[in-house]
Amino acid sequence: MRMKPLVIGDLIAKIPIIQGGMGVGVSRSKLSAAVAREGGIGIISTAQIGFDEPDFNKHQIDSNIFAVKKHIKLAKENAEGGIIGVNIMVATKQYERYVKAACEAEADVIISGAGLPITLPELVRGFKTKIAPIVSSIRAISVILKMWDRKYQRTADFIVIEGPRAGGHLGFSKEQLDHIEDMDYDSEIKGIIEYKKEFEEKYQVNIPVVVAGGIFDQEDIKHVMELGADGVQIATRFVVTEECDASEEYKKAYLDSKKEDIKIVISPVGMPGRALNNPFLKKVEAGKLAITRCSNCLEHCNPKVAPYCITKALVDAVEGNIVDGLIFCGDNVHRLKEMTTVKAIFKELVY
Repeated sequence: MRMKPLVIGDLIAKIPIIQGGMGVGVSRSKLSAAVAREGGIGIISTAQIGFDEPDFNKHQIDSNIFAVKKHIKLAKENAEGGIIGVNIMVATKQYERYVKAACEAEADVIISGAGLPITLPELVRGFKTKIAPIVSSIRAISVILKMWDRKYQRTADFIVIEGPRAGGHLGFSKEQLDHIEDMDYDSEIKGIIEYKKEFEEKYQVNIPVVVAGGIFDQEDIKHVMELGADGVQIATRFVVTEECDASEEYKKAYLDSKKEDIKIVISPVGMPGRALNNPFLKKVEAGKLAITRCSNCLEHCNPKVAPYCITKALVDAVEGNIVDGLIFCGDNVHRLKEMTTVKAIFKELVY
């Protein structure tokens, strides 16, 4: 079976690989452009994307909006005509401003999760930007597609299914993540693929499905394609590339990791994620870390009770302070053994 292009309306990705959005600052314009040049879809994470802008400490959201537009522009300038999109978390404070900024900067696609992106169709109205919800269950996709159908008389341009082996904020309980081997997630994937057919028929469109979480090699890609997927989303593997926007220390932490270093953590807004165990996580386990300044990142985060500031932890990590930083990762991080390039990854994975 040969890989087929990923067709999303009038967008055609020659290679059906989407590079997952990784924040803070891990996937910005440099990495996303490199992926787009190879024929995949490059994704910029908008999560606190302006962390290194000069006015960030005083005006976080304004700095982020500026950086969203800046990095989309830079990526498109270097993508050689390839497809560039953004990942925007629904849990982001002033979510609507980020979506509008991405559309105004002519992002090709918006992928949105960490909550249900119920209002997304309204926010992109009048723009050419394609939209995809990130879901982890049949229940989630049913809620979203029914709501979009009823309120906006439209459906998704594509769907990203994020499985339990992904990194970052996950749509599973800690108990589920602690017992992944007991899950029959293939059935969930097939169920989501079957469910969306109702909306394809109603709107006379094709809704491609992209599977994410634990996709590492050709065998993983073939497996989900045989389940009915149209493409895959890969994040962790792209961290240890020359083009990744993270620091060399961050990349080295990935390369030095062992399977036993991978830990399920709970973010300040109660969502579980996967990260590398380090002194920072040991401090968090010992007690609440003082938050001296709110960075206005997540809608439901209360600095008075949050165990730590996730912005500070992620910024510290991406800048190279891997002792005091939070290092999100996928379930296969320990399988990474050497630095590589985006081109080499595509050469290895494309069949």
